[in-house]
Amino acid sequence: MKRPSLQPAALVCGILTDGERALFLIQKNSLGEESLELPHAFIFAGENPVSSLTSAFLLQTGIDGQVHEIIMQGKFNSGSRKRKRLIPALGFRVSAKSHSAKLLPAFFGYKWLLREEAVKKKLAKTAEWLR
Repeated sequence: MKRPSLQPAALVCGILTDGERALFLIQKNSLGEESLELPHAFIFAGENPVSSLTSAFLLQTGIDGQVHEIIMQGKFNSGSRKRKRLIPALGFRVSAKSHSAKLLPAFFGYKWLLREEAVKKKLAKTAEWLR
């Protein structure tokens, strides 16, 4: 009998803006190459996307943000290139009193970029849906 794998139902991202620019986190791979990523969480069946994103946003950025409505939608490939499994990717508007980030050690830094600037740079897999 085939064992069911636990697959995410959706990818939710927090979009904190400062005017027209949005907060992107910077990751570096083992070769030192940078990629941009949005604060995000994977949602599984039965989970509340807003509470999951609120917790993940605080953990990843150190910013106590309030999650609002969905402002962007797309599709995210949670599978492989060979076996695609497209799930919804939702971008939620996030507001915060302070925009001073205290990042997890997994992130190298952060940048405030226009969406048009960000999609021209190398994006992490979880942010590729922005294209």
